[in-house]
Amino acid sequence: GMMLHLAEISAAVAPGAHAVLLLDQAGWHISAALVVPANITLLPLPSKCPELNPVENVWQFMRDNWLSNRIFKSYEDILDHCCFAWNCLIKQPWRIMSIGLRKWAHE
Repeated sequence: GMMLHLAEISAAVAPGAHAVLLLDQAGWHISAALVVPANITLLPLPSKCPELNPVENVWQFMRDNWLSNRIFKSYEDILDHCCFAWNCLIKQPWRIMSIGLRKWAHE
């Protein structure tokens, strides 16, 4: 799945440009079997540093607002709830920006 994701990113990189992709150290991000396109460089964040990875706050916001304290009936129910949460979030781009903002990075 990660190689397909990288292929999609690679295809979106302008000709002659190069992308740097920040990512955590999940096993599928740093696997030796991972084939990284030539126009992408992977830059892993230090381990155990969620404050450097703003998406961690996005996931926490989604859990807090739409996904926590639930009993899912099935895998499809999980998918439905996750899609609902994601669609609610993407309708609020200002919220995504505020969640990802790091005040200390702008001081």
